[in-house]
Amino acid sequence: MSPDQEPTPAADRPRASAGRPLRAHARRNRENLVAAARAAFTAADDTVPLEGIARDAGVGIGTLYRHFPTREALVEAVYAAELDDVTGSAPASLLKELPPEQALRAWMERYAAFVATKRAMLNTLHSGWASGRLATPATRERITAAIGALLAEGVRAGSLRGDVEPDDVTAMLLGVFLSTAADDEPERTGRLLDLVVDALRPPGS
Repeated sequence: MSPDQEPTPAADRPRASAGRPLRAHARRNRENLVAAARAAFTAADDTVPLEGIARDAGVGIGTLYRHFPTREALVEAVYAAELDDVTGSAPASLLKELPPEQALRAWMERYAAFVATKRAMLNTLHSGWASGRLATPATRERITAAIGALLAEGVRAGSLRGDVEPDDVTAMLLGVFLSTAADDEPERTGRLLDLVVDALRPPGS
């Protein structure tokens, strides 16, 4: 058993069939656990105790294990929720509220928050992906598709360049996040993201 796989107490293992929908109370508990884990992983740079996550969610450790039998299962749920937030409806909802270049900049902030959350989960994710216990997500492809949708709207509006490949923007953003990973200066990250957006504007705009 890997260090990231924590055994589920026998009395706390789920009795319902795997395909049975969660009841409202159980669903709320699961949502609270994922929310507490997201907050804990964002704030921490090292391993996060599962007992603390359960306490922050207002449930017992047995309830956590009923929903997430291993640390990997909890990390996978948090990662999936974060990725869905960044690549799902976020670009479209931002475009409804903001001009394309502002929507892109606001989306970059969400992407930065996603990267910050993932740092505390990296060891568990990497071991799970390497062993095959966790499915390897198409993270970069989904991120690049979200960027592509935002760029396309900006090109139509005339506020963003039309000669930029979305994957090049992904590479630029990853460079920003890697270069600021050891910093505790969100203002510096913000300045670098502003420069990325400036580079995507048409010449003379």
